[in-house]
Amino acid sequence: MKAIKHLQNLIEINNDRTLGFRKALEDLEPINADLQVIFTSAAAESEGFSRELSAIAEQYGEEVDEDNESVAGAIHRAWIDVKALFGGKDRKSILEEAERGEDAIKAAYKNVMDSNVLTGHALETVLDQAAQIRMSHDKIKMLRDNAG
Repeated sequence: MKAIKHLQNLIEINNDRTLGFRKALEDLEPINADLQVIFTSAAAESEGFSRELSAIAEQYGEEVDEDNESVAGAIHRAWIDVKALFGGKDRKSILEEAERGEDAIKAAYKNVMDSNVLTGHALETVLDQAAQIRMSHDKIKMLRDNAG
């Protein structure tokens, strides 16, 4: 079922996003402590999104492994790559990598929305999540722009 495949892709990239922001948190220097709040919030946001999407997939009769990290697909690999690049960088570089990851998850949501496969509650949930991700992206982009 195409809907399940799309939901699974979103679950996987949300898991990648959670892990990416957690990795960034581990590597933040004290000078960038203000980013802890933003990155912690984004990680928790994606954890919640994964749970919501898993519940929807289960309504379709499909059991989903919420802890599954993506193993294939260029969009998913973008967040995996971001996780590897966070360590020991200046503020602007950290924010550039975070924004790159946010671009990847925005693209994943756009792909699902453009597919016109989801309907009803599933579509409403994805649209709401996409809007929240856009806000997170825009906040990170603004911080990056201001980082000089």
